[in-house]
Amino acid sequence: METNKLTTNTATDKLTASTATDNNTTTGPAPLDAPRTREALDKAKNGFTLYGALGAVALLAVVVVASSGHPVNTFMWVRAALLPLIAVLLHRMTVSASRGSQRAFERVGSVAVVMPIVIIGVDLIPGVCPPWYAAVQTVCMLPVVRIAFLTRSSALRAAFPRTP
Repeated sequence: METNKLTTNTATDKLTASTATDNNTTTGPAPLDAPRTREALDKAKNGFTLYGALGAVALLAVVVVASSGHPVNTFMWVRAALLPLIAVLLHRMTVSASRGSQRAFERVGSVAVVMPIVIIGVDLIPGVCPPWYAAVQTVCMLPVVRIAFLTRSSALRAAFPRTP
């Protein structure tokens, strides 16, 4: 592997270019179009699509419960309305990662780990929401948990190595 090097001659302050051969070649990150990488990123995109669909079903459930005269608090309305919108943003971020964005990939991985913990943790606080709503939100988080594992798979870790 040839590398180009620029050196400075301190006596004359001139830059000179030289070409050297590097015998210690290392493999770089795995290409994004490797089959395992593509498959993992496609599964992540599909996971956020499923999460959005489940979130829309949760919103529909809140609408049905509210229209039948049962109590629905503001927390449930806000959460049910926001989570499908967040799914769209996370899907777009995953598409960005599938195009090679290291930053988007890191964000998707972080959100996929933190979000289920926070959503389920808040739902378990007594009095915040009824048990049926906590169960619905837990089901909605299952695709996100899968994405958390996918983003830590060997195929994606090779395609998006951590930066120091």
